[in-house]
Amino acid sequence: MKPTDHATFDRRDETGPFDVIGDLHGCADELEDLLAKLGYVVSWSETSRRHPTIVAPTGRRAIFVGDLVDRGPRTADTLAIVMGMCAAGTALCVPGNHDMKFRRWLDGHNVTLSHGLEKSIADMAGVDDERRARISRFIATLPLYLWLDGGKLVVVHAGITAGMIGHMSGKIEHFCIYGDTDSGRSSTGLPLRYNWAARYDGAALVVYGHTSVHEPAWVNGTVCIDTGCCFGGALTALRYPERKLVAVPARRTYLERNGPFGLPPTR
Repeated sequence: MKPTDHATFDRRDETGPFDVIGDLHGCADELEDLLAKLGYVVSWSETSRRHPTIVAPTGRRAIFVGDLVDRGPRTADTLAIVMGMCAAGTALCVPGNHDMKFRRWLDGHNVTLSHGLEKSIADMAGVDDERRARISRFIATLPLYLWLDGGKLVVVHAGITAGMIGHMSGKIEHFCIYGDTDSGRSSTGLPLRYNWAARYDGAALVVYGHTSVHEPAWVNGTVCIDTGCCFGGALTALRYPERKLVAVPARRTYLERNGPFGLPPTR
């Protein structure tokens, strides 16, 4: 997928307030719990095609940091909520690495069924081809990162350096989706990750997910809000500009984590 396939990342004219929500991974129960705690009202039509309606608190919008799918039990409903909010103008979203792989599966490519993708596929069994195509288009057109509030806020899935903000390239795309990685593998077989935030020196606050932590991790001008909901942790939101953290606990553990919680080492 080429960077030019994605919508513009430059939204500096959009000032919020925002509720930035961490990695969902198909945990729609907890998403509904968190949205309610944040003041959003979620209701479902019970027609032949279930459809969510979400009413946002006046003036606020949600931003999702990606990894909407896999691991949890309700990928289809999670996508319906996020896509519905984005279509209604009450949310923005960036893609995660799981979303990109899920899109490749939707488009008929041969992908390895691992890291929870098999749960998404099982949950999509009753979803028709037209909706699958809409989901693929939605993921394909998400901006790789969002540059907001006059340049004061950046939302990205896995990471970004100060020098990358305001630009786009294949290298930047990879960093936004996968973070600071190399060709090596950990003892558990996962790609090696490095703590890019330890070297971040930009003026913008960067809010991201991708790496599960027990508690939101503030490092320099960044905060990781993936608190491992699918692994039995919590689903966390950062209210901006208030910088207030709001979280709900996972209702249960949907998948055992293959490795410890916490930020990776610095290069």
